[in-house]
Amino acid sequence: MSNNVICGSLWQNTEMSKHDHQTTFNTPLVKIKLQNLSNINLFAKLESFNPTGSIKDRPAHFIIDKLLESGEINKDTTIVESSSGNFGIALAAYCKEKGLKFYCVIDPNISETNEFLINQLSTGTIKVENRDGSGGYLLNRIKAVKKFLEEVPNSHWINQYANTLNAQAHYETLGKEICESLPQIDYAFIGVGSGGTITGVSKKIKKEFPNCKIVAVDTKGSVIFGGKAEKRYIPGIGSSMVPDILKEAKIDEIITVPEINAIKSCHELLKTHSLFVGGSSGSVFSAIENYFENKREGPLTVVTIFPDRGERYINTVYNKDWYEKLFGKLN
Repeated sequence: MSNNVICGSLWQNTEMSKHDHQTTFNTPLVKIKLQNLSNINLFAKLESFNPTGSIKDRPAHFIIDKLLESGEINKDTTIVESSSGNFGIALAAYCKEKGLKFYCVIDPNISETNEFLINQLSTGTIKVENRDGSGGYLLNRIKAVKKFLEEVPNSHWINQYANTLNAQAHYETLGKEICESLPQIDYAFIGVGSGGTITGVSKKIKKEFPNCKIVAVDTKGSVIFGGKAEKRYIPGIGSSMVPDILKEAKIDEIITVPEINAIKSCHELLKTHSLFVGGSSGSVFSAIENYFENKREGPLTVVTIFPDRGERYINTVYNKDWYEKLFGKLN
């Protein structure tokens, strides 16, 4: 395997019991050797090593604990959230652990694996079948959430797109881990969806490494940075609306990646680097390769985040019939 693990203590000080589950995360940070880009040292944080398999464990765990501690929710509260998959899985797991009822609003873009897991772990799901005016499903999912709040007493919407605890979770855990693992960071490439990751991590990195350039990676068809709304098929990156939480993010540059390029990069990461990752990981990797293709300054330390694993995309990103039907052949 061509990657070096920099930080891989996954379960330090983890205490698990029937009533308590405290995790310090500490997911691996691996070095990816790029033969065509010898001027950069690329490190990727592998968030698939979190308990339910994605980066979303961090805000789910953090937000639920904070809400319970503050009294904003109680043991009788019903939690609801709109999710393309990973956050729904993480919330379902932590709500189940805390004895809370949880309903997840999903849409047809969710992978079969994610839908199965959410159905197994949550109290129930609400599937929005109709696309909204932007060509996506998010706006109609939000409408479904608001209807749920009106109809279900003592219900609470987590609202990852506007909840400041989302960004705080990434600032205090993921951002901290990255900054403590590397002596210098020149660039950080971070995918943008709900906005919590880039907001929290960018603020922490800028605090520790003020000269680091934060590059936001979006997907074609997303409206987050003013792009034209189009149908999108890869969950976990991009959005049909601008997340409120993003106002606090520290962003220097923006790169938009077509979904076909993300798919190609996922396959490259698997075949060349033995890294089996999800669609948003392919997006940030594609952005990095394109960004540094004609840049010769260095050596530069570049960090990125791979939010989840490839198993959840086996019927889409890694399915030849699926991607050729939508995008054509990879080569």
